[in-house]
Amino acid sequence: MNILKKYSLFILLVIGILITPVWTILTSAQTPNTLQTQLVEYQQGDTVLEGYLAYDSSHTGKRPGVLVVHEWKGLDEYAKSRTEQLARLGYVAFAADIYGKGIRPQTAEEAKTQATLYRSNRTLLRQRVNAALAELRKQPQTDSERLAAIGYCFGGTTVLELARSGVDIDGVVSFHGGLDSPNPQDGKQIKSKVLVLHGADDPLVSPEDIKAFEKEMREGNVDWQMVSYGRTVHSFTNPKAGNDPSKGTAYNADADRRSFEAMKLFFEEIF
Repeated sequence: MNILKKYSLFILLVIGILITPVWTILTSAQTPNTLQTQLVEYQQGDTVLEGYLAYDSSHTGKRPGVLVVHEWKGLDEYAKSRTEQLARLGYVAFAADIYGKGIRPQTAEEAKTQATLYRSNRTLLRQRVNAALAELRKQPQTDSERLAAIGYCFGGTTVLELARSGVDIDGVVSFHGGLDSPNPQDGKQIKSKVLVLHGADDPLVSPEDIKAFEKEMREGNVDWQMVSYGRTVHSFTNPKAGNDPSKGTAYNADADRRSFEAMKLFFEEIF
């Protein structure tokens, strides 16, 4: 009996060490994954589109909605990852499908064909992005009075066209998007705040485009900001863009981080 008492504390300590890993496994397995994602079919006219919705189910009540517009290769894993990133920040995020269900370019040539189709038809581009915004608005988790849109490359051009269409939302953010407009007077229709996040050495956006964009914003009396990141070219937020700035497209980790933080501050202001 004395021996049992003497070693009882030791025995309990050993048992505790043995069951702790098991308990850790069990409790971690019970931790719910609150990120909800799903593909969502919607339409623009007769065209069937397929977007990607993401939100955190641990949040109760309605919350701000953010539309995400893809790069020139369409709604891909990169656009989905950005959508999920926004959902983890507490937003209802919806990735638009501008090209149409099943249209997912695999090569640069295919992507160029699709992007050119919409860049040369800004009316159609606006119709497609407005259809996606309407889908985001009607999600039950979305606070339809607090909305924004962000876009990357082709998507950056697209969200600026969304703003130029006169839609009543809080703000748009363009990451390394095109700034040109065939109808600069449409800048006077912009109701939202505008944030442009730009690579200072982006060869795809000319100094003339920048000058014309600034003029458009001023004449439209738009509440706008433009941040240019030094030593940064096109596609600076996408790791798949490579690491050779001399080619005109390259990932820049610092510009990626800084631009995302700038977007977050912008959202804090507008929401």
